[in-house]
Amino acid sequence: MADWLTIRRGAAPLVVSLPHTGTEIPEDCQTGLVSLWLARRDADWWIDTLYDFAAEMDATVVHTAISRTVIDVNRDPSGVSLYPGQATTELCPTTTFDGELLYEEGREPSTEEIERRKARYHAPYHEALKVEIARLRAIHPTVVVYDCHSIRSRIPRLFEGELPVFNIGTNSGLSCAPDLQARIEAITAASGFPSVSNGRFKGGYITRSLGAPEAGIHTVQMELACRAYMPEPESMPTPETWPTPYDAAYADPLRENLKAILTACLGFAEA
Repeated sequence: MADWLTIRRGAAPLVVSLPHTGTEIPEDCQTGLVSLWLARRDADWWIDTLYDFAAEMDATVVHTAISRTVIDVNRDPSGVSLYPGQATTELCPTTTFDGELLYEEGREPSTEEIERRKARYHAPYHEALKVEIARLRAIHPTVVVYDCHSIRSRIPRLFEGELPVFNIGTNSGLSCAPDLQARIEAITAASGFPSVSNGRFKGGYITRSLGAPEAGIHTVQMELACRAYMPEPESMPTPETWPTPYDAAYADPLRENLKAILTACLGFAEA
């Protein structure tokens, strides 16, 4: 197994995907980058720590250490936009979420380089998810795939105003059974944190490509607003202000709700 790809194999009918917590940028992928800090800024900071209780639930956890700037494993490998008509970042991003250039002019990844990164990092991540889902489906009639994400609360280029804390994505209800979505919504509604289902974030390529409720595979993306588990700077982040350190006491109220959500996913699968 590649050293950048980590798989914790569990027996429970739950797969937890961590596609954007990675910050590693291999040297052969650094050519032309304006700044390594800028290239890492849009990572889903501390999400692997926030969800580390998943191992105690005997969930299978699939994690890439590679930065989304190298290649975004939650984008369609064909390069087709998952949100037509809306601002987004590409398979191999050339801008930050805020629209800043990641590469010096003319030094963006070539078509050949994108294909190399797809083969080296994108395809193995998805193959790992498929292998683990198949392994669990051989012993469970139902498996839930829970895809973990986070993003800063205010990014005008991507959405207006302040993002709700919980952003549940089920590809507009196509990637999982209505009962599973309803169980998660009941927890977020009672949490005291604002929530929405299939709003700005409906689920990325992982949720959309793997979800097959008719085959017993139910996928959900959870996009969290960072402010719920880490302090966010009031102005544009700088190397001095972002990311803020992980604070367990600050994150604990949200973390308790996340435990309830994963417990609900397990309960659904086992029922």
